[in-house]
Amino acid sequence: MSQHILITGGAGFIGSHLADELLSHGYRVRVLDNLAPQVHGDSGRRPDYLEADVELAVGDVCDAAAVRKALEGIDAVYHFASAVGVGQSMYEVAHYTRINNLGTAVLLEALIERPVKKLIVASSMSLYGEGLYRTAAGELRTVQERTLEQLRRGDWEWRDEDGVALVPAPTPEDKAPALASVYALSKFDQERMCLMIGRAYNIPTAALRFFNAYGPRQALSNPYTGVLAIFASRLLNGSPPKIFEDGWQQRDFVSVYDIARASRLALEMPAAAGEVFNIGSGEAYSVRDIAQRVAEAVGKENLMPEITGKYRVGDIRHCYADISKARRVLGYSPRVSLEDGLAELAAWLEGQAAVDRVAQASAELSARGLAI
Repeated sequence: MSQHILITGGAGFIGSHLADELLSHGYRVRVLDNLAPQVHGDSGRRPDYLEADVELAVGDVCDAAAVRKALEGIDAVYHFASAVGVGQSMYEVAHYTRINNLGTAVLLEALIERPVKKLIVASSMSLYGEGLYRTAAGELRTVQERTLEQLRRGDWEWRDEDGVALVPAPTPEDKAPALASVYALSKFDQERMCLMIGRAYNIPTAALRFFNAYGPRQALSNPYTGVLAIFASRLLNGSPPKIFEDGWQQRDFVSVYDIARASRLALEMPAAAGEVFNIGSGEAYSVRDIAQRVAEAVGKENLMPEITGKYRVGDIRHCYADISKARRVLGYSPRVSLEDGLAELAAWLEGQAAVDRVAQASAELSARGLAI
């Protein structure tokens, strides 16, 4: 009989794509999800995109009874349930800590009682803080956080002792964490707890540090979701994308299909146990470039990005993935180009409606002094 897999948070964007990937490879899938209104809207009903063969258990990952019930007959677990968003985590501290930290603890206590063959946790690139850099001479550098004085001057880049801008370099898994937000701290906590308990109780465990995922099914009305979805929401409502700083900050954008495949490989590869992997595209794109590409993909080229010159507490300047470890150990390599991924995203967006809550979210941050 095929393995029975539980995905916590599996009705969401990445989890539902993982469910599709697992079903297509012969696995049986159960999902535990609380169908949070910020992600799924107020209907509280099963998402239309969730495959009929997926068994949905509606429940909270912090509810020990619901978690134990969801684990019945399960062979392996993907822990993807999480409150997502750097900015919001800086004022909804208890909410993020409850879902991400306590929810993970509740799941792990249930797994101590009933171990599974494998546990895979969704971690995040946010825990790196700033990515790795090189000087003009090629020397690798790590940096911490830019000072408020520098940011207020609008001097966004990291510089060496002579004032020359440092050059972003691929960030490997062994870079020390630099936790700049409650969200980043909670994701690091999720990752470390899972690996720690997995090692202590002989549950093979792997952590996947996802970079900026994009694709169909993103929660377009959630102003704290991925930047591509936020841009798309603005454009669908006839408004230009808003970009913080000067727009030249760089990120790694990876298709949700590549993330789903990497997640399956982590389940199937014994060598993944006890390890942490970057899952990204390995390519760096400026946020300004991405905003223009999304506008072109959805036929809104006239809506040029609005460069705000503002800074959000917890934001970093540059970070993109070194994916050589995932290539070597998991056999992972990204297959979906940014061009193809954006074309599919645009096709999906044609039938979508989005409530633009970006202004509301920005006001929340500004009122709390978190957007400067």
